[in-house]
Amino acid sequence: MITVIVFIVLNTLFISNFLSTPKNNQKSEKLYETTYNPIINPSDFTSKITNKYFTLSPGKKMVYEGNTKDGLEKIETYVTNETRMVNEIETTVVWDRVWLDGELIEETFDWYAQDKEGNVWYFGEDSKEFENGKVVSTKGSWETGINGAKPGIIMKANPKVGDSYRQEYYKGEAEDMADVVSLGEKVIVPFGTFNNCIKTLDYTPLDPDLKENKYYCSEVGGATLEISLTSGEKVELISIE
Repeated sequence: MITVIVFIVLNTLFISNFLSTPKNNQKSEKLYETTYNPIINPSDFTSKITNKYFTLSPGKKMVYEGNTKDGLEKIETYVTNETRMVNEIETTVVWDRVWLDGELIEETFDWYAQDKEGNVWYFGEDSKEFENGKVVSTKGSWETGINGAKPGIIMKANPKVGDSYRQEYYKGEAEDMADVVSLGEKVIVPFGTFNNCIKTLDYTPLDPDLKENKYYCSEVGGATLEISLTSGEKVELISIE
């Protein structure tokens, strides 16, 4: 009888401890969120973006297209000659526009800078969504240093498989993240065939169902292909001007 009682007590204690212990992934996610506080020293940054996988030369325009369930999507990414001071950092301004079946549906100005190690940082965006030519939303807009928003890395200087990083951080509004999945990928898009490309998994805790693979190629100096893991829809590079 004593043995049985001891077993029951020990078993009860084990179950109690098990239930009161958070799962490792929950603990890691909480720790990651509460400790994200990148050290940003303005003297370590430049608006000249030369990272081979994410090169922003003024005047460079990249055009993408993709067939979606809603129609033909066209995206133009243009590196302007303009810079913008964001939280004491001089950033390069990139102008993005998205059309759906010829109608402008989104316009965004993104702000990037590169640190002395070659990592490219994303410092915020001014984003607008359109319907029938009128702005209907600015959701997703954020700026480093305002309301707790913090910059993230959009491309590392020397990406390695297993790297995981925040691309942006404005709690509840902009929390995109990325993992480096593989190196040495071959990519075929209308603009050409490229080797030794980087493949990332992009996702956000704000929408667990929103996941996509992106491919960055040094011969392009930017994103070359995007594939949604939810719908299978692709956005492909069709030209660089």
